[in-house]
Order: sequence, then C-alpha cells, then structure tokens
Amino acid sequence: MFFVSAGPDAATPVLLLHGGGVAGWMWDSLRERLEPNYAVLVPDLPGHGRSAAEPYVSHTDTIAAITELLAATVPGRPVTVIGFSLGAQLAIQLASAHPDLVSQAIIVSAQAKAMPFTDFTLAALSVSAPLARKRWFAKLQAREFFIPRHLMEDYISTSSGITKATLLAAVGDNMRFELPAAWSTFRGRVLVMVGERERRLMRDSARMIHAALPSSALSVVPGGGHGIPLQHPNQFNDRVADWLDAI
Repeated sequence: MFFVSAGPDAATPVLLLHGGGVAGWMWDSLRERLEPNYAVLVPDLPGHGRSAAEPYVSHTDTIAAITELLAATVPGRPVTVIGFSLGAQLAIQLASAHPDLVSQAIIVSAQAKAMPFTDFTLAALSVSAPLARKRWFAKLQAREFFIPRHLMEDYISTSSGITKATLLAAVGDNMRFELPAAWSTFRGRVLVMVGERERRLMRDSARMIHAALPSSALSVVPGGGHGIPLQHPNQFNDRVADWLDAI
C-alpha cells in the first residue's frame, strides 16, 4: 500500500485515512499544516490513487494492511487516526479492533447505519461503473465532494483508475457498515464531526457514534456538506490542529 510520510520521525504520529473515490491527496493541506509538529502518515488505500493496482477487497483486509503499515513505520507508538467517510469507518474499526494502536481519533462524516437494498444498489452501480472513467462524469461527481479546482486533475485521475471490483467492494462494505460493539469501550479521545447539510443518514450516524461513546465530542459543522475537509479546509484544519494541541 502506497503511503507518504512527513514531519519529524520522532514526533507524535498522525494517520490520515481518505474517503472512497479520492486518495491521500485530499489531505494535502492538513498534512502541510500538521507536519511541522507531527509525524504524518497518509496512505492511498487499496484500489485508490497510487495503490490502484491492489484491489479493495474489504474493510477487514484494509485494516490488516493498515496495521502492517503502522508496525513498519511507527512500531509501538499509538497513532491519532483521522478519517473521512469510508476512511472514518476504517478509523472506527481500527480503534475498536486494535485500541493499543490508536490513542485518539477524529471521525468525519462516517455512515454508521447499514443501508437497505444494498444488493439492488450495487447491481445498479455495477452497470454505471464505466462512467467513472469519463471525464465529464468525474467532474459532476467532484461537486459532491467539494473538490477544489487545483485538485480536480488528481480527482479525475483517481476516479478513472478505480476498477469495478474495487468500487463494488468499497461501496458494499461502506453500505453494510455498522458500529462495532467494541467502539463503546474505546478509551482514547474522540471527536465526531458531521456537516449540518449532510444527508439525514449521516447526521443520525454521527449522533449514534457519539451516543455509543459518550466521552466523545460531537461537532456539527455549520453549512457543511459531505466533504468538510475540502469544502472548508482552513476552518477544518484549524479545528483539527486546535483539538490535537488541547491535550
């Protein structure tokens, strides 16, 4: 799994997990903000970006790859994990299954309720999957994630490189995701974020994630849609940096 590392090697490690359909480049501005003071790890998840040759199989397989990455890069040092959307589900799963590897987490726009009619949705997605390779379609989709102009070519390149197998596996596990029972026993600091204008499912999910772990903090971002880190990068980066510094 391809990854970028930045910042002082001995500093507190921070792991950034991107959403489905994008890649590690979505965190460029946050990485630049954090790297003077933190050891930042930014992987391209399987099937995405520069890891496109490794198909996305499942959340479980991806967690195994992430734990291998942490063992190789920051052995014995718990990380702060920050995840968006699909990456936020992975952050929850990592903290739940491997609490020894995670000191704290920021969960951004994670769906935590399994969706109905998954098979029907995936069948429709299978038919429409070739559209992801079309530039015009990628540009339309980019609006949903608030992709800024300077990252548009990165998004189009990433979108066109995602195979049907990766798309169906990643979306399937995303749609079926439910909070692990062990989430309620996680002892690290947690910040849960969701956009005020996201779908009701996402807002309900944020409340569920917070309710399952009452020690967490819940932040509803005014005017935010599904793509807070890219829609409001300066405000988001400030919020993350302030939260990390408030230990």
